[in-house]
Amino acid sequence: MQFRTEVVIPSSDFKLSHQNKIMMIGSCFVENISAKLQNAGFDININPFGIMYNPISVLITLNELLNKKRYFSKDLFLHQGLYHSFSHHSRFSGSNPEAVIENINNQIDQSSRFLFHADYLFITWGTANVYFRLSDKNPVANCHKLPAKEFIHKRLTSTEITTPWQIFLNQLKEINPKLKIIFTISPIRHWKDGATENQISKSVLFVALDTLIQANEDVYYFPSYEIIMDDLRDYRFYAEDMLHPNYQAIDYIWEKFGNTYFNDETKEIIAEWTSIQQALQHKPFNPLSDEYNNFLKKAKERERTFIEKHNRNKKTDL
Repeated sequence: MQFRTEVVIPSSDFKLSHQNKIMMIGSCFVENISAKLQNAGFDININPFGIMYNPISVLITLNELLNKKRYFSKDLFLHQGLYHSFSHHSRFSGSNPEAVIENINNQIDQSSRFLFHADYLFITWGTANVYFRLSDKNPVANCHKLPAKEFIHKRLTSTEITTPWQIFLNQLKEINPKLKIIFTISPIRHWKDGATENQISKSVLFVALDTLIQANEDVYYFPSYEIIMDDLRDYRFYAEDMLHPNYQAIDYIWEKFGNTYFNDETKEIIAEWTSIQQALQHKPFNPLSDEYNNFLKKAKERERTFIEKHNRNKKTDL
Protein backbone atom coordinates (compact mmCIF):
# COMPACT_ATOMS: atom_id res chain seq x y z
CA MET A 1 0.00 0.00 0.00
CA GLN A 2 1.09 3.55 -0.69
CA PHE A 3 0.45 6.16 1.99
CA ARG A 4 1.80 9.31 0.38
CA THR A 5 1.91 11.10 -2.96
CA GLU A 6 5.58 11.50 -3.78
CA VAL A 7 6.58 14.37 -6.04
CA VAL A 8 8.65 12.81 -8.81
CA ILE A 9 11.02 15.32 -10.40
CA PRO A 10 12.64 14.43 -13.74
CA SER A 11 16.41 14.69 -13.82
CA SER A 12 17.45 18.05 -15.23
CA ASP A 13 19.07 18.30 -18.67
CA PHE A 14 21.77 20.51 -17.11
CA LYS A 15 23.85 19.59 -14.08
CA LEU A 16 25.53 21.71 -11.43
CA SER A 17 29.23 21.17 -10.88
CA HIS A 18 31.86 22.58 -8.56
CA GLN A 19 33.18 24.65 -11.46
CA ASN A 20 29.92 26.63 -11.59
CA LYS A 21 29.15 29.96 -9.96
CA ILE A 22 25.72 29.94 -8.33
CA MET A 23 23.76 32.91 -7.01
CA MET A 24 20.71 32.37 -4.80
CA ILE A 25 18.29 35.08 -3.76
CA GLY A 26 14.93 35.27 -2.02
CA SER A 27 13.25 33.96 1.11
CA CYS A 28 14.79 32.09 4.04
CA PHE A 29 14.12 28.86 2.14
CA VAL A 30 16.92 29.94 -0.21
CA GLU A 31 19.21 30.32 2.78
CA ASN A 32 18.58 26.71 3.83
CA ILE A 33 19.42 25.20 0.44
CA SER A 34 22.30 27.59 -0.27
CA ALA A 35 23.83 26.65 3.08
CA LYS A 36 23.71 23.01 1.97
CA LEU A 37 25.40 23.92 -1.31
CA GLN A 38 28.02 26.01 0.47
CA ASN A 39 28.80 23.20 2.91
CA ALA A 40 29.07 20.86 -0.07
CA GLY A 41 31.85 23.05 -1.48
CA PHE A 42 30.05 25.02 -4.20
CA ASP A 43 30.91 28.60 -5.18
CA ILE A 44 27.83 30.43 -3.88
CA ASN A 45 26.67 34.01 -3.54
CA ILE A 46 23.71 34.17 -1.14
CA ASN A 47 21.14 36.95 -0.72
CA PRO A 48 23.36 40.00 -1.29
CA PHE A 49 20.75 42.28 0.35
CA GLY A 50 19.62 39.71 2.90
CA ILE A 51 16.45 37.64 3.06
CA MET A 52 13.49 38.97 1.10
CA TYR A 53 10.11 37.56 0.26
CA ASN A 54 8.24 39.43 -2.45
CA PRO A 55 9.06 39.44 -6.21
CA ILE A 56 9.38 43.23 -6.46
CA SER A 57 12.04 43.50 -3.74
CA VAL A 58 13.96 40.61 -5.32
CA LEU A 59 13.74 42.36 -8.68
CA ILE A 60 14.95 45.68 -7.23
CA THR A 61 17.94 43.90 -5.72
CA LEU A 62 18.89 42.25 -8.99
CA ASN A 63 18.46 45.48 -10.95
CA GLU A 64 20.67 47.34 -8.49
CA LEU A 65 23.33 44.64 -8.88
CA LEU A 66 23.03 44.90 -12.65
CA ASN A 67 23.44 48.68 -12.50
CA LYS A 68 26.03 48.62 -9.69
CA LYS A 69 24.07 51.11 -7.62
CA ARG A 70 25.90 53.12 -4.95
CA TYR A 71 24.26 53.80 -1.60
CA PHE A 72 24.80 56.98 0.42
CA SER A 73 23.91 58.12 3.92
CA LYS A 74 20.70 59.74 2.58
CA ASP A 75 19.48 56.23 1.71
CA LEU A 76 19.45 55.23 5.39
CA PHE A 77 17.07 56.10 8.21
CA LEU A 78 17.57 56.04 11.97
CA HIS A 79 15.26 53.90 14.09
CA GLN A 80 15.77 52.70 17.67
CA GLY A 81 19.44 53.69 17.63
CA LEU A 82 20.33 51.88 14.40
CA TYR A 83 20.67 52.98 10.78
CA HIS A 84 18.63 50.87 8.35
CA SER A 85 17.97 50.55 4.64
CA PHE A 86 14.46 49.74 3.43
CA SER A 87 16.06 47.65 0.68
CA HIS A 88 18.12 45.49 3.05
CA HIS A 89 17.72 42.94 5.79
CA SER A 90 18.48 44.03 9.34
CA ARG A 91 21.81 42.19 9.26
CA PHE A 92 23.09 45.24 7.35
CA SER A 93 21.84 47.67 10.04
CA GLY A 94 24.22 49.30 12.49
CA SER A 95 24.95 52.24 14.75
CA ASN A 96 27.61 53.70 12.43
CA PRO A 97 26.07 54.97 9.16
CA GLU A 98 29.43 55.07 7.35
CA ALA A 99 30.07 51.42 8.23
CA VAL A 100 26.57 50.45 7.11
CA ILE A 101 27.04 52.17 3.74
CA GLU A 102 30.48 50.64 3.27
CA ASN A 103 29.13 47.16 4.00
CA ILE A 104 26.21 47.62 1.59
CA ASN A 105 28.36 48.96 -1.26
CA ASN A 106 31.07 46.33 -0.78
CA GLN A 107 28.41 43.64 -1.02
CA ILE A 108 27.01 45.21 -4.19
CA ASP A 109 30.48 45.31 -5.78
CA GLN A 110 31.15 41.66 -4.96
CA SER A 111 27.70 40.34 -5.89
CA SER A 112 27.49 42.42 -9.08
CA ARG A 113 30.71 40.86 -10.39
CA PHE A 114 29.40 37.45 -9.38
CA LEU A 115 26.06 37.92 -11.20
CA PHE A 116 27.76 39.03 -14.41
CA HIS A 117 29.68 35.72 -14.51
CA ALA A 118 27.24 33.37 -12.79
CA ASP A 119 26.19 30.10 -14.39
CA TYR A 120 22.99 29.66 -12.37
CA LEU A 121 20.60 31.99 -10.58
CA PHE A 122 18.13 30.45 -8.12
CA ILE A 123 15.25 32.72 -7.10
CA THR A 124 12.64 31.99 -4.44
CA TRP A 125 9.47 34.03 -4.14
CA GLY A 126 7.59 33.80 -0.86
CA THR A 127 4.58 36.11 -1.12
CA ALA A 128 2.81 38.41 -3.56
CA ASN A 129 2.07 40.83 -0.71
CA VAL A 130 4.24 43.94 -0.57
CA TYR A 131 4.54 46.86 1.84
CA PHE A 132 4.79 50.35 0.34
CA ARG A 133 5.88 53.44 2.26
CA LEU A 134 3.11 56.01 2.58
CA SER A 135 5.62 58.85 2.30
CA ASP A 136 6.86 58.07 -1.22
CA LYS A 137 4.87 54.96 -2.31
CA ASN A 138 8.10 52.98 -2.78
CA PRO A 139 8.10 49.23 -2.00
CA VAL A 140 10.21 48.00 0.90
CA ALA A 141 11.99 44.71 1.44
CA ASN A 142 11.97 45.16 5.21
CA CYS A 143 9.85 47.37 7.46
CA HIS A 144 12.38 47.16 10.31
CA LYS A 145 9.55 47.15 12.87
CA LEU A 146 8.38 50.65 12.05
CA PRO A 147 4.70 51.37 12.87
CA ALA A 148 2.24 49.75 10.45
CA LYS A 149 0.57 53.13 9.87
CA GLU A 150 3.63 54.20 7.84
CA PHE A 151 2.97 51.56 5.16
CA ILE A 152 0.37 50.38 2.68
CA HIS A 153 -0.06 46.61 2.42
CA LYS A 154 -0.95 45.44 -1.09
CA ARG A 155 -1.19 42.16 -2.97
CA LEU A 156 0.43 42.35 -6.42
CA THR A 157 -1.36 41.07 -9.50
CA SER A 158 0.37 38.55 -11.74
CA THR A 159 0.74 41.25 -14.42
CA GLU A 160 2.39 43.63 -11.95
CA ILE A 161 4.94 40.90 -11.39
CA THR A 162 5.51 39.60 -14.91
CA THR A 163 5.79 42.92 -16.73
CA PRO A 164 8.88 44.30 -14.91
CA TRP A 165 10.38 40.84 -14.54
CA GLN A 166 10.24 40.22 -18.29
CA ILE A 167 12.07 43.49 -18.93
CA PHE A 168 14.72 42.47 -16.42
CA LEU A 169 15.13 38.95 -17.85
CA ASN A 170 15.71 40.42 -21.31
CA GLN A 171 18.42 42.72 -19.96
CA LEU A 172 20.05 39.99 -17.91
CA LYS A 173 20.26 37.57 -20.84
CA GLU A 174 22.00 40.22 -22.93
CA ILE A 175 24.62 40.71 -20.24
CA ASN A 176 25.03 37.04 -19.27
CA PRO A 177 23.64 34.84 -22.08
CA LYS A 178 24.91 31.58 -20.52
CA LEU A 179 22.89 32.11 -17.32
CA LYS A 180 20.19 29.62 -16.40
CA ILE A 181 17.51 30.80 -13.98
CA ILE A 182 15.66 28.42 -11.67
CA PHE A 183 12.65 29.71 -9.75
CA THR A 184 11.02 28.20 -6.69
CA ILE A 185 7.98 29.15 -4.65
CA SER A 186 8.69 29.03 -0.94
CA PRO A 187 6.63 26.46 1.00
CA ILE A 188 6.78 28.73 4.06
CA ARG A 189 3.29 30.08 4.77
CA HIS A 190 2.80 33.76 5.55
CA TRP A 191 0.31 33.12 8.32
CA LYS A 192 0.05 36.74 9.45
CA ASP A 193 -1.76 37.41 6.18
CA GLY A 194 -4.33 34.77 7.07
CA ALA A 195 -4.85 31.27 5.69
CA THR A 196 -6.97 32.34 2.70
CA GLU A 197 -4.83 35.34 1.80
CA ASN A 198 -1.69 33.18 1.95
CA GLN A 199 -3.23 30.76 -0.55
CA ILE A 200 -4.32 33.55 -2.90
CA SER A 201 -0.87 35.13 -2.66
CA LYS A 202 0.87 31.86 -3.53
CA SER A 203 -1.54 31.37 -6.44
CA VAL A 204 -0.62 34.79 -7.87
CA LEU A 205 3.04 33.80 -7.69
CA PHE A 206 2.39 30.54 -9.53
CA VAL A 207 0.45 32.25 -12.31
CA ALA A 208 3.14 34.91 -12.75
CA LEU A 209 5.93 32.36 -12.72
CA ASP A 210 4.23 30.11 -15.26
CA THR A 211 3.87 33.12 -17.59
CA LEU A 212 7.60 33.86 -17.35
CA ILE A 213 8.62 30.24 -17.86
CA GLN A 214 6.42 29.89 -20.94
CA ALA A 215 7.87 33.08 -22.44
CA ASN A 216 11.57 32.48 -21.80
CA GLU A 217 14.21 29.90 -22.58
CA ASP A 218 16.61 28.94 -19.80
CA VAL A 219 14.01 29.74 -17.13
CA TYR A 220 12.99 26.74 -15.05
CA TYR A 221 11.09 25.68 -11.93
CA PHE A 222 11.97 23.47 -8.96
CA PRO A 223 8.90 22.27 -6.99
CA SER A 224 9.97 22.89 -3.40
CA TYR A 225 6.46 24.08 -2.53
CA GLU A 226 4.87 20.87 -3.81
CA ILE A 227 7.40 18.69 -2.00
CA ILE A 228 6.37 20.17 1.34
CA MET A 229 2.65 20.64 0.75
CA ASP A 230 1.86 17.49 -1.27
CA ASP A 231 4.67 15.01 -0.61
CA LEU A 232 5.65 15.38 3.06
CA ARG A 233 2.28 16.88 4.06
CA ASP A 234 2.65 16.29 7.80
CA TYR A 235 3.32 18.62 10.72
CA ARG A 236 6.17 16.40 11.92
CA PHE A 237 8.17 17.97 9.08
CA TYR A 238 7.66 21.48 10.44
CA ALA A 239 9.56 23.51 13.03
CA GLU A 240 7.91 24.48 16.32
CA ASP A 241 6.16 27.47 14.72
CA MET A 242 4.30 25.03 12.43
CA LEU A 243 5.16 27.26 9.45
CA HIS A 244 8.81 26.65 8.57
CA PRO A 245 10.12 23.27 7.36
CA ASN A 246 12.30 21.51 9.95
CA TYR A 247 15.71 19.94 9.35
CA GLN A 248 14.17 16.65 8.15
CA ALA A 249 12.13 18.42 5.50
CA ILE A 250 15.13 20.49 4.41
CA ASP A 251 17.27 17.36 4.17
CA TYR A 252 14.56 15.68 2.09
CA ILE A 253 14.33 18.65 -0.29
CA TRP A 254 18.14 18.69 -0.50
CA GLU A 255 18.06 15.02 -1.53
CA LYS A 256 15.46 15.80 -4.23
CA PHE A 257 17.53 18.80 -5.32
CA GLY A 258 20.65 16.67 -5.66
CA ASN A 259 18.88 13.95 -7.62
CA THR A 260 17.63 16.63 -10.01
CA TYR A 261 20.77 18.72 -10.53
CA PHE A 262 23.80 16.57 -9.61
CA ASN A 263 25.43 13.84 -11.69
CA ASP A 264 27.24 10.88 -10.12
CA GLU A 265 30.64 12.59 -10.25
CA THR A 266 29.36 15.65 -8.40
CA LYS A 267 27.71 13.47 -5.77
CA GLU A 268 31.00 11.65 -5.21
CA ILE A 269 32.86 14.96 -4.85
CA ILE A 270 30.28 16.20 -2.33
CA ALA A 271 30.56 12.97 -0.31
CA GLU A 272 34.35 13.15 -0.26
CA TRP A 273 34.45 16.85 0.68
CA THR A 274 31.81 16.35 3.41
CA SER A 275 33.82 13.47 4.87
CA ILE A 276 36.97 15.60 4.99
CA GLN A 277 35.18 18.53 6.66
CA GLN A 278 33.59 16.26 9.24
CA ALA A 279 37.01 14.90 10.10
CA LEU A 280 38.47 18.40 10.44
CA GLN A 281 35.59 19.48 12.68
CA HIS A 282 35.80 16.41 14.91
CA LYS A 283 36.08 17.34 18.59
CA PRO A 284 38.39 14.89 20.35
CA PHE A 285 38.27 13.86 23.99
CA ASN A 286 41.93 14.85 24.33
CA PRO A 287 43.05 17.41 21.72
CA LEU A 288 46.66 17.18 22.91
CA SER A 289 47.01 13.45 22.36
CA ASP A 290 49.36 12.04 19.73
CA GLU A 291 46.48 9.98 18.35
CA TYR A 292 44.39 13.08 17.64
CA ASN A 293 47.33 15.03 16.21
CA ASN A 294 48.01 12.19 13.77
CA PHE A 295 44.31 12.04 12.89
CA LEU A 296 44.20 15.79 12.25
CA LYS A 297 47.39 15.69 10.19
CA LYS A 298 45.91 13.00 7.94
CA ALA A 299 42.65 14.96 7.57
CA LYS A 300 44.52 18.10 6.54
CA GLU A 301 46.54 16.08 4.06
CA ARG A 302 43.32 14.69 2.59
CA GLU A 303 42.00 18.25 2.27
CA ARG A 304 45.19 19.45 0.56
CA THR A 305 45.14 16.53 -1.88
CA PHE A 306 41.47 17.11 -2.62
CA ILE A 307 42.00 20.81 -3.34
CA GLU A 308 44.94 20.08 -5.66
CA LYS A 309 42.98 17.37 -7.44
CA HIS A 310 40.12 19.74 -8.20
CA ASN A 311 42.38 22.65 -9.17
CA ARG A 312 41.39 24.92 -6.29
CA ASN A 313 43.82 27.13 -4.42
CA LYS A 314 41.76 27.51 -1.25
CA LYS A 315 38.92 25.55 0.25
CA THR A 316 36.47 28.47 0.25
CA ASP A 317 36.65 28.42 -3.57
CA LEU A 318 35.50 24.82 -3.78
